[in-house]
Amino acid sequence: MATNKTSSSRIARETTQESQPELSCPECRGQLVTADRETRCRTCGLIVDEDKLDRGPEWFASDANSSRRRTGAALTERRHDRGLSTEIGWNRDGYGNEISGEKRRQLARMRREHRRSQWRSKRERNLATGLGEVRRIIGALGLADTLREQACALFRQAQNRDLCHGRSLEGIAAASVYAVCRCNGFGRTLEEISHVAACSQSRLECAYTAMNTELELPTVVPQPRAVLPRLASELGVPNDVQHRALELAALGTEARITTGRHPQGFAAACLYRAGQERGWLVTQQELAAVSSTSPKTIRAHRDALLEILER
Repeated sequence: MATNKTSSSRIARETTQESQPELSCPECRGQLVTADRETRCRTCGLIVDEDKLDRGPEWFASDANSSRRRTGAALTERRHDRGLSTEIGWNRDGYGNEISGEKRRQLARMRREHRRSQWRSKRERNLATGLGEVRRIIGALGLADTLREQACALFRQAQNRDLCHGRSLEGIAAASVYAVCRCNGFGRTLEEISHVAACSQSRLECAYTAMNTELELPTVVPQPRAVLPRLASELGVPNDVQHRALELAALGTEARITTGRHPQGFAAACLYRAGQERGWLVTQQELAAVSSTSPKTIRAHRDALLEILER
């Protein structure tokens, strides 16, 4: 009876040790460190475990009460189906090996039928076209991914409000990008966006006016500080001159002399004045060409800025 109890306790102890993770090195009882998918001993360097698989969930929903099970990629506003579509590969299989010619022809037929059945209606096809144009404009301007998500969501909202009827999809897409830049305070002008968009500036202005009226966008007034870094980058302005120009722009905003003035023109005037103070010479004609204004406008803003500095 005592022998049976001893063997039972030994089996239970071994089972418990197998079920619990190793807390110390089996060789020297040193501390274990887990890094780069391997667990090693800090003292003797023995690798206890390697190539450990992370069997946890890849993505978590925003709702804390939702299921935390293993799922695919997160939903996104960039795709017309929110990222739930299927993509068929081309010349290689899942292991990276080349596939035969017969298999490639079969995949080409499947890809063609899949492309034909990808959109359930013309409205969904227009949505995919518009979202693709939004992604292209965002990529050409080099904007952040968060702005891309907001612009795609805004385009989807505009289509739900039937603002695409009678207007080009390219114009609504470009207006969505411009509206997101305005709402977030980024200094992107109509000329910049129309230059990379597939529509004219007049169509862009028409689409933005309709979206601003119908959707009641929370747009903010563009400030010279938001426009100034882009102008300084195009002109190759030194850092000390740019910092002084930002100080002058902030000073003008505090004095409320930027109200009703062209933000790019006032930013160009700040750069001109900062260049004079720091010994960096630039002509008013060069500043006017970059800021899409005239030398007369720059001189008028410079005089208003000098009045504040002389107080």
